[in-house]
Amino acid sequence: MFPPKASDDFLIAEAHAKINLHLEVLGIRTDGFHELAMVMQSINLSDQLTMINSADHNITLKSNNNEITNGDDNLIIKAAKLLRNKVGNTKLGVDIELEKNIPIGAGLAGGSTDAAATLVGLNKLWKLNLKTEELEDLSKEIGSDIPFCISGGRQLCFGRGEILEKLKFNHFQLGLILVKDPSIQVSTPFAYKSFKEKYGESYLEDDSDFEIKRKIIRTNDWSDLSLFDNRKEIQNDLQKIVRPMTPEVEKSLNLLSRLPYSRLVSMSGSGPSCFALFENYNQANKVLKEHVNEFERAGLSAWACSMMSNGVQLRNEFT
Repeated sequence: MFPPKASDDFLIAEAHAKINLHLEVLGIRTDGFHELAMVMQSINLSDQLTMINSADHNITLKSNNNEITNGDDNLIIKAAKLLRNKVGNTKLGVDIELEKNIPIGAGLAGGSTDAAATLVGLNKLWKLNLKTEELEDLSKEIGSDIPFCISGGRQLCFGRGEILEKLKFNHFQLGLILVKDPSIQVSTPFAYKSFKEKYGESYLEDDSDFEIKRKIIRTNDWSDLSLFDNRKEIQNDLQKIVRPMTPEVEKSLNLLSRLPYSRLVSMSGSGPSCFALFENYNQANKVLKEHVNEFERAGLSAWACSMMSNGVQLRNEFT
């Protein structure tokens, strides 16, 4: 795919992955979904979506990853068609090329963030001028993590994950080493189903109880770095069910916990990706380079990442 001569006919969207700094399963909502209380954090591991206005009014997708489908079941296609239907202009078209870097089925919101980048990018490319809040509201129709991925940073996420409360601070200096065994994926619905089977009897039952839990989480100062050291433990309820069932997660957490300077380790989302937090990116990157052979012997893909204060980023030049 080559960019057209006019810079306003194409753009590139960077779609950032997320990790969970807190994931608590509170109970079952009236709509049948789980009620969640989470803190999500954007990281700089990202997919890249190149978008070019299409003269034939079609919406097409191709990718460097042959596991990615390009049909109507793909969240990128769903997002593009949802946005086009929203504005009621069937003449809008786009050719999208996805460079996939975020591993699939990893608990990192890879599909959701691609959909978020599609909405933000096409809003700009098609000159729709919808506000971020409008895009977030629209995105709830196709995925619970997509609203967060649009604006990103570090946010409290309630409901199914789509109810956002921005955390007002600018301390994103922590770095991390992120690992995933490329041979496995974890089904998010299966993880929640298994959690319900084991812990469902202790679920909260009404919104007043949910709100008590939300208030407790709001009282934490999520800019306090002491929350993320070895004296504390990140709560990820799904880790309690996925870790015993998944030897690759156990292996990942054990390896990460042995790394020097690691503040703590945790699984992200429903897994199987796991991460260790460090004082900053430079420290994480140094430790990764010094232990790269250990990760390779364990069969793990590994990345050094930094935390980000934003979600989707747009540019209209190739580098």
